[in-house]
Amino acid sequence: MATAQVILKEKIEGLGAESDVVKVRAGYARNFLIPQGKAFEATRANLRYVNALKAVREKREAEELVTAQEVAAKIAKLRPKFTLEIGQDGRAFGSVTSIDIHRELEAAGIVIDRHGIELEKPIKKSGKIDVNVRVHPQVTTILTINVVAPKDDKEESAAE
Repeated sequence: MATAQVILKEKIEGLGAESDVVKVRAGYARNFLIPQGKAFEATRANLRYVNALKAVREKREAEELVTAQEVAAKIAKLRPKFTLEIGQDGRAFGSVTSIDIHRELEAAGIVIDRHGIELEKPIKKSGKIDVNVRVHPQVTTILTINVVAPKDDKEESAAE
């Protein structure tokens, strides 16, 4: 298989970020990356141009990190509440999954990748549960969710 070295002009998922010198198949470089303006050939002259791209990359990564820290602070302040139906024998009907948590975060105006919500298995019991949320590769926060049963909900409103 023929390969070619290219310098990326922008971040491409699964391949690299701007200023990275990567080896790809020659056809991919020739037919997609170079014509679309996403990369250029790795020649000596172009390798000098990489320094300018590295400065742009550092600035973008710093901005992404600051934004991720702000989002993590918002997530840490949230206390979403979920209701789980519980049978007479104490078993839950259904569960709280990462999709449910993701929907709740979106309803609060926080947009993150659903796969950043780190649940080992769906939540099937009531109580307060801490869930790790990875907002950025370097930023992780803890979201405390409250899972209640409907009868707990009625008891709480009667107590108030």
